[in-house]
Amino acid sequence: MMASCGSNPFFSKFDTPFGVPPFDKIKNEHYLPAFEKGIAEHDAEIAAIIANPETPNFQNTVQAYDRSGELLNRVVLTFSGVNEAETNDEMQAIAQTIYPKLTEHMDNISLNDELFKRVKTVYDNRNKENLTDEQMRVLDKLYKSFTRSGALLSAADKDALREINKELSALSLQFGTNVLAETNAFELVIDDEKDLAGLPADIVASAAAEAASRGYDGKWVFTLSASSRIPFLQYADNRDLREKLYKAYVMRGDNDNANDNKEIVSKMVNLRLQKAKLMGYKSYADFVLEDRMAKTDAAVNNLLGSIWKCALPRAKEELKDMQAVIDSEGGKFKLAAWDWWYYAEKVRKAKYDLNEEELKPYFSLDNVL
Repeated sequence: MMASCGSNPFFSKFDTPFGVPPFDKIKNEHYLPAFEKGIAEHDAEIAAIIANPETPNFQNTVQAYDRSGELLNRVVLTFSGVNEAETNDEMQAIAQTIYPKLTEHMDNISLNDELFKRVKTVYDNRNKENLTDEQMRVLDKLYKSFTRSGALLSAADKDALREINKELSALSLQFGTNVLAETNAFELVIDDEKDLAGLPADIVASAAAEAASRGYDGKWVFTLSASSRIPFLQYADNRDLREKLYKAYVMRGDNDNANDNKEIVSKMVNLRLQKAKLMGYKSYADFVLEDRMAKTDAAVNNLLGSIWKCALPRAKEELKDMQAVIDSEGGKFKLAAWDWWYYAEKVRKAKYDLNEEELKPYFSLDNVL
C-alpha cells in the first residue's frame, strides 16, 4: 500500500538527534513513494538551474546543483544502509524496482547537454570569479564528474553508455542478491555439544539463540555472517566443521546453482571494458584510477609489489609459527586456509599471552561510543 504524504517520515525533516533517520517510524511502504517524490523534486531542481536566465556562475549553477536532490539523497542513504544491514525479500524487491530508475535518473542528469553547458561555462570562467580554494575544488570535482560520466561524448556514444550503465546496474544488483541468497541459505547446525569445544561461552550462547530463532531448540547454529563465522573459525577445535564453514563462505556464488555469479562476473568485466574504451581508456582500471591518488594501474602494481616484498616474508614467518603449533600438537596436516584464524589465535596466546576474549569487557558499546 502506498503511504500518504502526511504519514511518510521522509517528507519532513528528521526530528532526531543529529538528524539520523527515524528507523522505528520508517516502513518498507514508505520507500517507493519517497524515491518517486525525490526523483521528481530533483528533476524540477535541475530544470530550474537550466532555465535560469542569468549568466552561469558558481552560485546559480554549481552551488544550486550541490544543494539539489536533498530528499532523494536522504532516501537513498537510508534505504541502502538498511538494505545492506537488514534486508528481506520486500526490501530486495524495492531495490529491483528502484535501482534501474535511479541509474536512468543519474544518466539523465550527467548526460544533460544544457546542464553541462552551464557547468562548463562556470569552469571555463573560474578565474574570473573570486572563488575560494574550497569552491575551486568543488567546481573542479563537479566538472570532472560530468566529463567522466560521458558529458563530452557524441550523441550515439551517450546512448551506448546509457545501455552499458543500465545493464551494469542490473547485473550488480543481481550479483549482490545472489551472494545474499547464498549467505542466508547456509546454516551450520550443531547437535553434539562436543563440537562446540574451544568456543567462548558468549559465542555458544549466541549460536543457541540463533538456533532457537530457526526452530532448532536444543541445538546451535552458525551462519556466514561475520559475527558468527569469524569466532567459529577462530576458536572452534573441530577442524572439519571449520573447513565446512570456510568453504561455504568463499564459494558463495560459485556453486553452479540458481545463485551462480560466474556468468554475471564475466558480463560485468566485459561491460566495464566497453565503458572504459568508450570513455577513451585502455582498461577499466585506468578509468577508475585516473581520479584516485594512484592515477594508473602501473602505480598500483608498483605499490603492491613493494608491499609484497615485505609482507611475504612476514606471512611465511607466521605460517611457520602456526605450523609449529600444529606439529607440536601431533597434527598430521599442513596449515590450510580454514586453519589460519584458529592457529593465529593460538600463536598470540603462546607468544604474548593475549586472549581477545579478555579484551571484550573494555570495548562495550557505551565505552566505544
